[in-house]
Amino acid sequence: MKSFRAGVTGRYWHKTDQGKIQCDLCPRYCRLGEGQRGLCFVRAREGDELALTTYGRSSGYCIDPIEKKPLNYFLPGSAVLSFGTAGCNLTCKFCQNWDISKSREFDTLSDAATPETIARAAAELGCRGVAFTYNDPAIFLEYAVDVAAACRERNIRTVAVTAGYICDAPRAEFFPAMDAANVDLKAFTEDFYRKVCGAQLGSVLDTLKFIKHETDTWLELTTLLIPGQNDSPGELDAMTAWVVENLGPDVPMHFTAFHSDWKMRGVPATPRETLSEARVIAMGNGVRYAYTGNVRDAEGGGTYCSDCGECLIRRDWYELGAWRLAPDGSCAACGTPCAGVFEAQPGRWGARRRPVRLADFAA
Repeated sequence: MKSFRAGVTGRYWHKTDQGKIQCDLCPRYCRLGEGQRGLCFVRAREGDELALTTYGRSSGYCIDPIEKKPLNYFLPGSAVLSFGTAGCNLTCKFCQNWDISKSREFDTLSDAATPETIARAAAELGCRGVAFTYNDPAIFLEYAVDVAAACRERNIRTVAVTAGYICDAPRAEFFPAMDAANVDLKAFTEDFYRKVCGAQLGSVLDTLKFIKHETDTWLELTTLLIPGQNDSPGELDAMTAWVVENLGPDVPMHFTAFHSDWKMRGVPATPRETLSEARVIAMGNGVRYAYTGNVRDAEGGGTYCSDCGECLIRRDWYELGAWRLAPDGSCAACGTPCAGVFEAQPGRWGARRRPVRLADFAA
């Protein structure tokens, strides 16, 4: 069992000619002297190695509905055990989990758990999956991949909620280990990514194409629409057209409402009309499954048959209503297949959020 006190040796780094250690996990390529940490905070130089300092240390364990990730086509209605760690490799000024992702205090990491403990807890709590969320799991790749392996031994699925800002080699290890991913496509301009997130759009688009075409991982996308920043009809048209051309029409897109937070407290909340317009633009470009989020919107929250228009899954926030999918995942009215990962019957977890102490499941 890996120690929780000392950093676990990380992968994807090399020593430079100048004696620095360069982290090759994400396109930041942080170069570290002795004792220094990368911008993500959790990957640090210890001697002549790069360590993942948060292996086995996490925060915020709770059971959520899978729809909260948000994933609407992956085991709808099921319960998922969610957690994150400290730190992040982006610097989004609008971060809505900033108390975790921007944390520089290990006190944030209140629970210690082996991958086996997490998998056992999920199984005993009746969860169909484990979600790496609240901050980006790419930065704790080694821990997430080990948890995923332990979960698969118990038939527990794993979900990555991520910005997708990761280099080629770690990308090829990380995403095939996940059963599903929701990727935050934060905008569709390099200018927004550079100024607001401290990242690069091109690297994220490469990740999306990799997940869709090189893995069996179920993929959904989320874009938080920020007034005056990334919500223009032209940008949404370009984004959704790119998705259909490069990922296909069956990748669900979630357009969610912004509320003032972190370093963008002076920006107003997203009007509901903006979300509805984004949904219309997406469907006009051929996106079959487009959603509005963070608002109560019966039409924008429902799942509809791409052929006959029948409402296949009715949603009220995270509560499921009418269910008109056949056991094989096709439309019960016309037989058209619906993309996704479904079971014969939906889960019944509902909108509950239940905090969990992992210490109760330690061996």
